Amino acid sequence: MQNFSDTLGQVFRAIMANKLRSFLTMFGIAWGVGSLLVLVGLGEGFRSGQRRNLAKLGNDVVMMWDSTIPALPNQHTGMRPYQLTLGDEAALRALPQLRTVTAILSRNDLYQVSAWSNTSGQVLGVEPNYPAVRFVPIAEGRFISAADLAERRRVVVLGSKNATLLFPGRPMLGETITVNDISFTVVGRVEPISRGNNESDNQKLYMPLSTMQELFAMKGENIARDAVSSLQYQPATHNDSTAAVPAVHRVIAQRHGFDPALKDAFDEFDSIEEGKIVSKIFDAMDVFLGGVGIVTLGLGAVGIINIMLVSVTERTREIGVLKAIGATKRSILAQFFWEGLLLTGVSGVIGIVVSAGFMSLLQSLLTGKMPGWDPPRLVPWSAALALGSLVICGVVAGLYPASKAANMDPIEALRRE
Repeated sequence: MQNFSDTLGQVFRAIMANKLRSFLTMFGIAWGVGSLLVLVGLGEGFRSGQRRNLAKLGNDVVMMWDSTIPALPNQHTGMRPYQLTLGDEAALRALPQLRTVTAILSRNDLYQVSAWSNTSGQVLGVEPNYPAVRFVPIAEGRFISAADLAERRRVVVLGSKNATLLFPGRPMLGETITVNDISFTVVGRVEPISRGNNESDNQKLYMPLSTMQELFAMKGENIARDAVSSLQYQPATHNDSTAAVPAVHRVIAQRHGFDPALKDAFDEFDSIEEGKIVSKIFDAMDVFLGGVGIVTLGLGAVGIINIMLVSVTERTREIGVLKAIGATKRSILAQFFWEGLLLTGVSGVIGIVVSAGFMSLLQSLLTGKMPGWDPPRLVPWSAALALGSLVICGVVAGLYPASKAANMDPIEALRRE
């Protein structure tokens, strides 16, 4: 009876007897595996890049701005404008469907001047809970505090680009700048938080909302003193705004005298729903890229099936001789089983290693270089799927014709050409 080492020796001799054919087959398998992994990794790179961009926007944030009320649904003439207010914010904070609400007053026409330079980035009047809703990582110093808000302090936090422009290569904490000729003390600086090519967040300047309303309130006729530019909130349920958004619509519509069913009366951005839409798009992309990779992988599978069929056909007489001298059906099947497993397993591992190395190289070269996109990365499930399917193909392709040959009468097998 053959032992395992004898079986492997026969397998290696069979493979080496047809070096070129074996190499080409293994190359096709490795190429198919590598293609599948790179294509799936590419889709995952796009997905993770978009998730990272959304994460820089904020955590579960829904944004609402001032808007206009149509006289009738889908009618865009005779629309009545309304402004959000701190009274609206107080009403929203009473809703159990929300966990956090923050108000923002924004101006784009205020000029900031330091002892070294000047700029005109966006100025935001914010509350201390703003970083709980939006992504605002502090690089040095601190953010706006409750005491700043209560005492209407003239303090500011600079975005990274504003800080570079106003204090080029110089310390800034405790220094003074002017905003439209009114002096403010710098108490903090925000880390860079641009999303893709959009650097607007890096050009922002933050001050207490109470100070902003006192010094730079919204301009225009019939605008309430406590008017704000935006109300932004987080649903009570993580990653689910289905209950929060209708509740907010009902409150805002009631306070401003219109039907909450008028969807055109709301100007808002729901990052949760946007994230779900993006996720669906990339699910479809994964299916498409995975499908292309599977087709490529299928070509490798066809190659291994072909070589095993040819190998068994060519060795029918050898099988007859083995049976004639007492070889069992099990030992004959084992030889072809291990041949198919070795070809597919080694080729698959080579494909995985090479594609993983290629994707690691791309990550080292391209990470952070292409806004909104991360380099492809190895996805474990795709590697397991590729290797498993190829091994099954190789084993089945070897065992099926080998079992037919092993079941033949030794005399019939010897007669085969």
